[in-house]
Amino acid sequence: MPPVRIAKGHMNCLGIDIGGTSVKLAILRDSQVVCTSQSSSYSRADTPQLIAAIREAAAGAPAQIDSAGVCVPCIYDAQKECVNLSVNVPGLTGIRLPELLSEAIARPVVQLTVASDAVATGYDIFVTRKLTGRLLVLAMGTGIGAAVLDDGRPLWVDGHTPGHVGQLDVSLDDSAPVGPDGGAGSLEAYTGAPAIAMKYGGDVPAAVASWHGDEPPLRALARAIRICHAMYRPHHVCLAGGIGIHLGHVLARLRALIETSLTNIARSGWTLTLADSEMHAACGAARLAARDAATRLSSRD
Repeated sequence: MPPVRIAKGHMNCLGIDIGGTSVKLAILRDSQVVCTSQSSSYSRADTPQLIAAIREAAAGAPAQIDSAGVCVPCIYDAQKECVNLSVNVPGLTGIRLPELLSEAIARPVVQLTVASDAVATGYDIFVTRKLTGRLLVLAMGTGIGAAVLDDGRPLWVDGHTPGHVGQLDVSLDDSAPVGPDGGAGSLEAYTGAPAIAMKYGGDVPAAVASWHGDEPPLRALARAIRICHAMYRPHHVCLAGGIGIHLGHVLARLRALIETSLTNIARSGWTLTLADSEMHAACGAARLAARDAATRLSSRD
């Protein structure tokens, strides 16, 4: 199949965030997000359910798609364009992403950019907020992902990640919970959505809204960010995802927990903020796809 030709100054880029409970989608046209959408929720979706969810979210997508970006919660083989393992979304395992997306949106997906939800979220936040320096993003949802971006460029430590921050041991006592990876005391075991639902009841947003500032998930989060200050020395820290965006009422308390006897290696003047919505990953995936498409176009000229 020949490559899709992209007209200078006019591109429709699709961003898809395949999460643990739903698919979110964004359309970027000429560097502007023109629409976003979200599928109905699912749990541990199989492949047909995923195709249906992507199709639902993409119902309003334009006929012409010049490039696409996708976020997937998985171990991804870039050479084969195939998902090797997806614990929370088993329908992705063993699937080639271009074929999955082409079937779901009924359009060929030739130019595909793949990123983690944390990297895509970080890129969208970095671009839209016009930040400089090093940004650390914690994407807090079903799992806990992290991205570190230096002036918009991701830092890679292990594969396409800055390391597995969700698996940091932040044990608060000797009876630390065990995370889904089997590690005791992991950040995900304290602050992932399944852990919160188990400890506080099934309504995760209501549980988070009830926090006052000294709950174990918040203390574990503070400990993780303190470790990240020593590891990465970020200028900016942003909490994102379905959990992170709801922490505004305890943000000052969280900052106080982080700053109490914080290592002097941490940068002075660092910022702690929240993401604006749960659509950052989809928007960021579309922006990354547009960036890669523009690079390919430039290399041909």
